[in-house]
Amino acid sequence: MLRNAVFWALDRAAPGAPNAPATSFKTPDDLAVDLVLSDPVIRQPVNINFDERGRLWVAEYAEYPHPAGLKMLSRDGVWRVAYDRVPQPPPNHVRGLDRITIHEDVDGDGVYDRRKTFVEGLNLATSSLVGRGGVFVLNPPYFLFYPDRDRDDVPDGDPEVLLQGFGLEDTHSVANSLTWGPDGWIYAAQGSTVTGRVARPGEPEDRAVRSLGQLIWRYHPERRAYEVFAEGGGNAFGVEIDARGRLFSGHNGGDTRGFHYVQGGYLQKGFDKHGALSNPYAFGYFPAMKHDPTPRFTHDFAVYEGGRFPSKYDGLLFGVAPLLNHVVMSELIPDGSTFRTRDVGFAMTTDDPRFRPVDVTLGPDGFLYVADWHDGHLAHTQNNEGLVDVDTGRVYRIRPRDAKPAGPLPDLGRLTSPELVERLDDPNRWVRRTALRVLGDRKDSGLAPELRRLMTSRAGRPALEALWALHLVGGLDEAATLAALRHVEPSVREWAARLACDGGDATEAVAKALAEIAASEPSVEVRAQLAASARRLPAPQALAVVRGLMSHDEDAADPRLPLLIWWAIEAKATTDPDAVAAEFRKPAAWGGAVGRSTIQERLMRRFAAAGGPVDLDRCVGLLEAAPGPEDVKRLMTGLEAAYQGRSTANLPPALADALEKHGGSSVVMGLRRAKPEAVAEANRVLTDPDGDREKQLQYLRVLGEVRVDACRPAVEALALKSPINPLRSAALAALAVYDDPAIADAVLATYGSIPDDVQSSARDLLATRRPWAATLLEAAAAGRIDPRSIPRDVAPRLRSLKDPKVDALADRLFGPATEATTADRRARIARLAELARGGGGTPKPGRALFQQRCERCHALFNKGGKVGPDLTPFRRDDVDSLLLAVVDPSAEIREGYAACSVATADGRVLSGVRVDADPRIVVLRTVDGEERTLDREDVEAIEPAKTSIMPDGLLDDLTDDQVRDLLAYLRVSQPIID
Repeated sequence: MLRNAVFWALDRAAPGAPNAPATSFKTPDDLAVDLVLSDPVIRQPVNINFDERGRLWVAEYAEYPHPAGLKMLSRDGVWRVAYDRVPQPPPNHVRGLDRITIHEDVDGDGVYDRRKTFVEGLNLATSSLVGRGGVFVLNPPYFLFYPDRDRDDVPDGDPEVLLQGFGLEDTHSVANSLTWGPDGWIYAAQGSTVTGRVARPGEPEDRAVRSLGQLIWRYHPERRAYEVFAEGGGNAFGVEIDARGRLFSGHNGGDTRGFHYVQGGYLQKGFDKHGALSNPYAFGYFPAMKHDPTPRFTHDFAVYEGGRFPSKYDGLLFGVAPLLNHVVMSELIPDGSTFRTRDVGFAMTTDDPRFRPVDVTLGPDGFLYVADWHDGHLAHTQNNEGLVDVDTGRVYRIRPRDAKPAGPLPDLGRLTSPELVERLDDPNRWVRRTALRVLGDRKDSGLAPELRRLMTSRAGRPALEALWALHLVGGLDEAATLAALRHVEPSVREWAARLACDGGDATEAVAKALAEIAASEPSVEVRAQLAASARRLPAPQALAVVRGLMSHDEDAADPRLPLLIWWAIEAKATTDPDAVAAEFRKPAAWGGAVGRSTIQERLMRRFAAAGGPVDLDRCVGLLEAAPGPEDVKRLMTGLEAAYQGRSTANLPPALADALEKHGGSSVVMGLRRAKPEAVAEANRVLTDPDGDREKQLQYLRVLGEVRVDACRPAVEALALKSPINPLRSAALAALAVYDDPAIADAVLATYGSIPDDVQSSARDLLATRRPWAATLLEAAAAGRIDPRSIPRDVAPRLRSLKDPKVDALADRLFGPATEATTADRRARIARLAELARGGGGTPKPGRALFQQRCERCHALFNKGGKVGPDLTPFRRDDVDSLLLAVVDPSAEIREGYAACSVATADGRVLSGVRVDADPRIVVLRTVDGEERTLDREDVEAIEPAKTSIMPDGLLDDLTDDQVRDLLAYLRVSQPIID
């Protein structure tokens, strides 16, 4: 031990230690770096942490970049991979190279001289965490628990699968970084280029929590509950929870050190690449923490709170930058309810390009430990080409230059519970946090009286630690919660609110206290947590808290609070919209600066975007309740945002009247009522070759639902002569309301000379009326138009007209209607499945095929039609289910997408999916993707279709390579970037 201490003082590796480092570092004058672990003892360390005995646990990620036993079927341009199957969990898995190892400094001299392997043969294991009588292991797609009740470092049996469904598409981004929170939840990250469909084993598919891209999640071991804590961020690969319980993660981009996460928050992400936020009504997100321009990236960091460094380092962020080969130090500077950062220096720099710091954590000795991937290559391309050195890895320690070894560390797991309570005063956050975790393991309720006394009698950090401990032992009852909510220490009030609301409701007394505090709370961070917590409460309790928060006019300028308040309101607009509407009938709801700057516009937009009759009635209520013209103007801004790119033709009369009454009427609303001034303006715009395109399209959508004879000449001229294809298609659709045989003749006269997409619109038009359909088929039979220009997928729509003449003509053109046998379909599926499982296929040309054949009806990654289901959340990696849906679309039609035919009083037959209905209207989404609003009085019959609106045979004319490409694109988990 003495010999090792000498080498410690000389900043040299001890003889007999693992391979001496080839890397030399520059550090600040008062800091030093020691090599504590190296290859061949460890390899590819991706995550490090310490147990209650002070031992270092290392997750060794040597199986990276691809899981053992799986076959890669395709990958996209950003290296998201589709595999042939989902791997089995241990012990029935294909064994990989990953392992969880334990390293111990037996005599406290700073040298790790004992090593054990807790479990090996894992297949993409990113993290481990000791607690609750065993070891939690994150091994995507599974979250596992290895019981070890006797603490002998040998699992007591096979692991239990706690959760399943974490995505494997990109092993740079899989779920990672298990971390104990002070509240007894386990927190972890999910990266940007994977998906999640997370559930407990045995839970039905519809109970799974679906996610797309980066987020922070958490798991409660006792309740066995999984939830998304906050959504968005960078390629989240790291979790840091500071002494106040704030949660951070780094970023794989530049100009920031990372993200500050708040409960229930929505954060910036690469939306084109990683998909939209899960909540379409979020209407905003938090950016990364502000920082001066800086190269990318610090994907993980630790806030130093160890009590052993010189005081100037207290509270600094130590960020690992694997591409830049350094550890940077940054100051966290309050910025309202969040933070900005400023660099103050470097803790470790080197010229060695193999230094790849990927994780940093606080140790039981108060020093920082850095995991070094130690590889010359750290990029998708090279790694996937095999340029990965699976046999290397380092762990370094950053310490004060004059620091002595800490000596043997106590086993916190062997301390009595009162002794653990004493450790809550330790200057090292690691000691305090680990003591909390062990108290949470024990659940010693006999500690509650002493912990309540400590919480109420102390100030500052000790009071907060006592609150957390009281919660973990089960002693945070109503009386203690009320005392904590009135505590002098803001962090205690903040966490009392969070813990009180985590379960989804609060007692009557606590709810009343929360509402009172919201109105008077001086701390902006406490107000931010109150807003986040209100979102979890039932509407009456939540809105009472929101009411108090909205009285703080100063928060209108805060970078986060207005959106946090909005998200609390929006959550109740989803679960209890009547309560929200009633709240905004009160004059007090309209008076504050937060309401004016953020809430009014978004609430109107929220109800209008939902778009149902009852939602639009609530828009009327907002207009009627608005106290002044400026409030109406803000509401109108929200309404216009909701209807951007959508038709307003289905606005109910009550809303149209309210808009006109309050100065919000428009040409569209006047046109719907055939008001002369609106008709004249519409004709002027439609006949102007240089007219506003958006207005022209908007007016045509309205005229396709409301017959205005005075506008027919303008519509017909655009349908037959416009050189602008979208206008021409919209005008063709609008002609459907005019029951005149001359329209079919005029359209067919130009049919052969118009582009394919306009031809499609012409066919859709002619298929709406029996005489027009007969004219179309007769023209094809006579050779006046090319019969090949009418695809087979039009036949079911033509036959839905139930006209003998049309049926006979369709039989002549397409052959008699026949259905493929089940055996035929199975054979086709088997052949295509063999193609798909053979690998190959390129997503980019597959995307072009999807756009040609599928996008008109189906959306994928927020682009495409709405006739069929949005394919984004589907199990598109399940080849058999995917092919069944394509080859035999009528085998299983998703609820809400069953087709029907609607016969109207004026002779039209419209095919599509009924998306809304009430006693006044029926809204049909037709095959052209447009929503047609039909007055109930104009509807003669609605008949369900016997088959899917999706035609059979979509793949029949594709080559094998094209099929592979299309399936490769359908299997990608996030958008392709050109």
